[in-house]
Amino acid sequence: MSSIQHQPNPRQNAGLAVVVAAFGCLIHATAFADDTVMKKLQASPPANQTAEANTAHSAASRTDAPLTLDTVQVNARLDRARNALSPDTGTSRTVFDRKAIRQLPQGEDTPLNQVLLQAPGVVQDSFGQLHVRGDHANLQYRIDGVIIPESIGGFGQTLDTRAIESLTFLTGALPAQYGYRTAGVVEIDTKSGVQLGNGGSFSLYGGSFGTFNPGFEWHENQGRWSYYLTANFLESDIGVQNPTAARNAIHDHTDQIKSFGYVSYLIDHNTRAGFYFGTADNRFQIPANPGQSPQFIYGDISDFDSSKLDENQREITRFGVFNLQGHFAGLDTDYRIALGQRFSSVAFRPDMTGDLMFNGVASSVRRGNRANTLQADFSTPVGESHLLRYGLYAESESAASSNDSRVFPADADGAQTSTTPLRVMDDHVQRARTLGAYVQDQWQVAGSLVVNYGLRADRYRAWLKEGQVSPRVGLVWNATAGTTVHAGYARYFTPPDTELIAPEDIALYAGTTNQLPNDRTGPVKAERSNYYDVGVSQKLGRHLTIGLDGYDRQVSYLQDEGQFGAALVFSPFNYARGRARGVELSINYEGGPLSAYFNLAQSRAMGKGVISGQYNFDDDELQYIDAHWVHLDHDQKLAASGGASYAIDANTRVGADFLYGSGLRRDFANTASLPSYFQLNLSLAHGFKLPGLGKLDARLVLINALDRVYELRDGSGIGVGAPQYGPRRGLYLGLSKSF
Repeated sequence: MSSIQHQPNPRQNAGLAVVVAAFGCLIHATAFADDTVMKKLQASPPANQTAEANTAHSAASRTDAPLTLDTVQVNARLDRARNALSPDTGTSRTVFDRKAIRQLPQGEDTPLNQVLLQAPGVVQDSFGQLHVRGDHANLQYRIDGVIIPESIGGFGQTLDTRAIESLTFLTGALPAQYGYRTAGVVEIDTKSGVQLGNGGSFSLYGGSFGTFNPGFEWHENQGRWSYYLTANFLESDIGVQNPTAARNAIHDHTDQIKSFGYVSYLIDHNTRAGFYFGTADNRFQIPANPGQSPQFIYGDISDFDSSKLDENQREITRFGVFNLQGHFAGLDTDYRIALGQRFSSVAFRPDMTGDLMFNGVASSVRRGNRANTLQADFSTPVGESHLLRYGLYAESESAASSNDSRVFPADADGAQTSTTPLRVMDDHVQRARTLGAYVQDQWQVAGSLVVNYGLRADRYRAWLKEGQVSPRVGLVWNATAGTTVHAGYARYFTPPDTELIAPEDIALYAGTTNQLPNDRTGPVKAERSNYYDVGVSQKLGRHLTIGLDGYDRQVSYLQDEGQFGAALVFSPFNYARGRARGVELSINYEGGPLSAYFNLAQSRAMGKGVISGQYNFDDDELQYIDAHWVHLDHDQKLAASGGASYAIDANTRVGADFLYGSGLRRDFANTASLPSYFQLNLSLAHGFKLPGLGKLDARLVLINALDRVYELRDGSGIGVGAPQYGPRRGLYLGLSKSF
């Protein structure tokens, strides 16, 4: 299922000519910014490429190529060159190709976070959040090598699994090319018209809990142009996890509309321009928790049925990236230059009466963030044994936050002194700048040993001005034909999530029912860590591979996030110190009609001393954390995943996967853990040939087949909001028709 590997155009119109000219200026300005370095680079193919890649590399360097393009071959060569710009030396690597995704119980209807949960060391949390190796989120998403800045929403999935040709998940000691979000890198290679030809498909997925999810995809290749587009609509009555153990949640409907597309134009034998875009507009009802007792009186109202609470949240994300990728024949250099923009917003609408009576505060929360990005990556062979990679990344963000709150006046003890609410406005706009550059050398020391070493320098300016120079080194040793050893060290610099930070003016809430526990605060700092990783992969026979990986992370200013209000938006804060360590086992089998995998991870993630956002904590909890190492709220001792898929015949396949967790943390200062949980999913897929219609693919899916009731969160612990339960048993049918 998954595997761990260590290791001038005469037809241009005037408009395109303008675009190409603009990109040419950009390439010239960026590629020759350091002319001294560029002049030293020698033209020779990297020794560690395959024969096919070397042949393609040589072809790219020839200047006497004919003007008539074989667009399929040229695009394939450019794809290989694009992939070579991103190394993975010394990392743990899990790959889900299109076949592996289709073999999951939900197939291409599987949400992206559920796909990643089948990788080693990934732990699920409420609102669709993921934790990798004891880190809170901190994931980087790349589409065809281009970084897509993260969005604000915590549980609305922006990217659609249907668009994925292949997904590579990298963890561990990452090469110098990867910065900022480093717990895991999600590298997505998208489908394209070049690969798929002309056509598309319609799909429909639906069933229990009012789930209705139609979608389509369209792909085409016409001469130098290639297109891909997918879109879907989701309606369901389980938008957010149920806060109760009941089968059906109250007030939990969601409507989601998503799209993703890619347009590519082959300019010449060595140059390709492309535009990626994606949108998501997701609306959620916040589920109600019945049986709660009001704590405050509003006017002449002293009682309120908590099952009638009407809170709602809307999340919007839009991104677009213009990408130029190709080869400088004279310098024997591959390059990628991308200009992008991402806009993301969250709007939370409270139940004014209910929130005031239960919480003493009702806040309309709005957050918006616009990020403009520039990414440039280059790759040049030097001599017979070295491949030099270098580049830069720049990001400019504008983050706005608004809290329009209603609160009651209160005395020094927090007791309500009036039933007439006051209005408090708390608005902020913050601009942030991120700049990073890297250089690294992939050195083929011997036929069986590759070393990747390098440096990156980063600078982040928002509330503080911070920066760091970070060394990286990783190696891969093919000890025998079936044994691969990898090891690495990385110094990481992780700026805070600007889009999540919403500073509060603490004094505004003094003398109200929303008065904060204390007046201690500090700006959220960039996290700095030393990361060590070592692993081995052993192939047994032709079909079975076993991997074992260990890691240790030592952290200053450890970043974590918590939900400290009614809105389902997380707020970052820092522990003064942190540490995380663990071991992962993976077993993969691929042979004949059977594919199977099993992952088991043991981890421990701790923090000590809160140094930012202290006003969100009670004093006794702060004092305890200052004096003791405490488990992070997302720390889970054991996590396991696994699955199998078996082809009964050419048209029929059965499958299963499961998730196991020993339980996230709960109670005062995360001193206890929740009970363990287990979820099993089953599927049966069959391809029908219908008269006049052709082939119709059908899939029957049973989620949580054993109907195990389990609690992800119980509402206690550091930065934890309402209780959250896993999904109950659900039966779904998926249909897909290609054209």
